[in-house]
Amino acid sequence: MAKAEPTAGGAGIGHVFTDPQLLAQALTHRSAGAVHNERLEFLGDSIVNLLIAEALFQRWPKADEGALTRARAELVREGSLATLARELDLGARLTLGPGELKSGGHRRDSILADALEAVVAAIYLDAGFEACRACVLPWFESALAALPVGKPEKDPKTRLQEWLQGRQKALPSYELVSESGEEHARHFQVRCVLTDPVLSAEGEGGSRRAAEQAAAAAVIAQLPRK
Repeated sequence: MAKAEPTAGGAGIGHVFTDPQLLAQALTHRSAGAVHNERLEFLGDSIVNLLIAEALFQRWPKADEGALTRARAELVREGSLATLARELDLGARLTLGPGELKSGGHRRDSILADALEAVVAAIYLDAGFEACRACVLPWFESALAALPVGKPEKDPKTRLQEWLQGRQKALPSYELVSESGEEHARHFQVRCVLTDPVLSAEGEGGSRRAAEQAAAAAVIAQLPRK
């Protein structure tokens, strides 16, 4: 069983824990035993959403609800959180059961994103909300700065759905064409199919979601411009 570093105390995270056991639990996957990070993940998910919502609300005073919602969704999605977890080197500090360790769980987006949320909750429980905000928001600074101010572009699946709904047409279906690769480096191919107009296109990506987005973008490129 891989063990999180008990003496790290939050080094690299930006917070020194009064109770290091909170950090140890936050970095323990459920495959490793009865005391794991799922409850912390539940709490951390809400805290991250609040912190990002607050940051966007303050930074974008003229943005409407839709723009704020889309921006928050982009920042807190699994892939974005997993990227932050890698930057903080959380994968190397995870405690995993033998099966997850063998299958490369420390590199999996879902496990990394969950661990990041659990660490956020651990910081909150250890030091309170203000300390949590001061520690966690800098993790998101680059991603916040990279967003188009006030109006982040809608993703292809959303744009395609809105195009169809605006014309009272049936929504698209997404079919998994193929799935391959190691557990930590999956490759997906998905087909997006429309019935009216009759169109289809395929997309590829490192997750099913990414492949669906690519397929939707390919279909959008074929839509009539009227």
